Amino acid sequence: MRRRLGRGRGGPGLLGTMARTAVVAGTGSAVAGRVSAGQEAAARRDRQAAADREQLQEMQLQARIDAQVGDALTRQAAPVPATRSVDDLHTQLMKLGELRQAGLLTDEEFAAQKARLLGS
Repeated sequence: MRRRLGRGRGGPGLLGTMARTAVVAGTGSAVAGRVSAGQEAAARRDRQAAADREQLQEMQLQARIDAQVGDALTRQAAPVPATRSVDDLHTQLMKLGELRQAGLLTDEEFAAQKARLLGS
């Protein structure tokens, strides 16, 4: 039997071709969406890691500054003279208070210097 050209089912019809195209396009869109979401998540992780590193560096720098200030205070601390006027004592205590308020002394350092000045 002879086949007529253009008739019969030699391959997928128009509807089958359209369905296959829709599946391929949908799969491509889904894959592209997942890839994009993965890239965004990686970029977010990278930004967070960079912010964490920067914060750690700032904390380390602050610790070094605090240590240097403490060392400078220790080196500059002169022995307390046996007799002190109330005005001198008041002036030095006020200076210590200002240093603490400015954030240059911690509460512990302030207490230690105050105790040294008061001789207790």
